[in-house]
Amino acid sequence: MKSKIITGLCLVILSINVLAQPKPQELIKYRQSAMMFMRWNISIIKQQVIVNPQIYKKQQVSAAAHAIAAVANTDIKVLFAPGTETGKGWKTTRAKHELFEQQDVVNKLLLTLREQANELARVSDSGNIGLIKTQFNNMFKTCKGCHKNYREKI
Repeated sequence: MKSKIITGLCLVILSINVLAQPKPQELIKYRQSAMMFMRWNISIIKQQVIVNPQIYKKQQVSAAAHAIAAVANTDIKVLFAPGTETGKGWKTTRAKHELFEQQDVVNKLLLTLREQANELARVSDSGNIGLIKTQFNNMFKTCKGCHKNYREKI
């Protein structure tokens, strides 16, 4: 009797776990949302540090940098799971097939993004616009490198 109860519980737990797995289109939506959120925060920093430094507000730039770091420190690679190479989230995915074929390279890029974003968050707290600008440009090169190689142009 005990073994039947344990087996039944295991089946319930397994079925809940299977049901909890997001569908590919949901993962694409999450990926697109994460990238859009990062883009928004990148635009705040770019506007206040690069384009128009006279409007610089330390608290806003620091908050944006920490938001970028928060996203970069999540396990973003799960958003590039098999089955998300094609399809539609909020819109049709622009991820190139090479992204899914070169996971080791992508994992290194994501690790570099994490390191660069964490450093940007750290220097943003200093209020030193020169340091922030330099680190922003370093991080942005990582973003651009990935997009250049692994994202379809419109």
